[in-house]
Amino acid sequence: MLSTGNIALVKTLEYNADFVASIKRVSPNTVVIARYTPLEQFNLAAADPAEAARRFADLILPIATDPVRQANIDAWEAYNEPVPAGHEQMARLAAFEAERTRLLAAAGIRSCIGNFGTGQPALEQWPAFFPAIQAIQEHNGYLGLHEYSAPYLWFGTGAYQFQPGVDEGDEGWLTLRYRKVYRQYLQPAGLEVPLLITETGIDGSVANRPGPAGSGWRDFRGFWQSEGRVTSSAAGFYVEQLTWYDAELAQDPYVKGAAIFALAGPQGWESFEMLGECARILQQYLAVHPRG
Repeated sequence: MLSTGNIALVKTLEYNADFVASIKRVSPNTVVIARYTPLEQFNLAAADPAEAARRFADLILPIATDPVRQANIDAWEAYNEPVPAGHEQMARLAAFEAERTRLLAAAGIRSCIGNFGTGQPALEQWPAFFPAIQAIQEHNGYLGLHEYSAPYLWFGTGAYQFQPGVDEGDEGWLTLRYRKVYRQYLQPAGLEVPLLITETGIDGSVANRPGPAGSGWRDFRGFWQSEGRVTSSAAGFYVEQLTWYDAELAQDPYVKGAAIFALAGPQGWESFEMLGECARILQQYLAVHPRG
């Protein structure tokens, strides 16, 4: 798929220098984001943000400043899907993200901050995160968000709501939630920073949804067929949902890319895997849809 030249974003937990260099060699304009995985979750209730930022920088900089990695990884995430409980915890997370952004920037390394889980954080918490967003605005970083939904990728957007009669227009509570964040909070504050959807796809763990139990898109194939939504194959219908999302993202110039979880599902996540028919169909789509 990289050979199409139309992959906007690759998110990787494998930051082997040769591997990331191979991505850029094939598709030099693809944004590559890495996450250091052996990282304990940030203690939002008690941690000292400045100390935590220094520890993180001390851990990641020897890896990130390797010349090959630095040339081929565009930005680094920190903690995955933090869940701040209230204004104080969000402010503590913001202080951590702002300081680690500054520390990494001093060494020439960019940051992708936030990376909140689907439906997180509560909208009213965003002003407490502004210091972190101001830091990436100053240091050329990214805001990262995860947006999943189920049983269809568009559930929670527009009129596709759990409660009949509700219509969110061109916004959503799961996917397209980012529009609420930017329109209500970031744009009025002058903080329209570049956004990366660092994970997306079908995920049955989202709350308050219709449909059967399940995890990744493969678990919903039978449901889609029973609903009469599959005209060719379930993999093809999943790609239809992804292309709908891609078209929506393209309407907002501050969105710089989205990473589907996952091309190859790790152990325990096989139901999310794209390899096979799904990847072949997606490659056909990418081949004829150049990046804007």
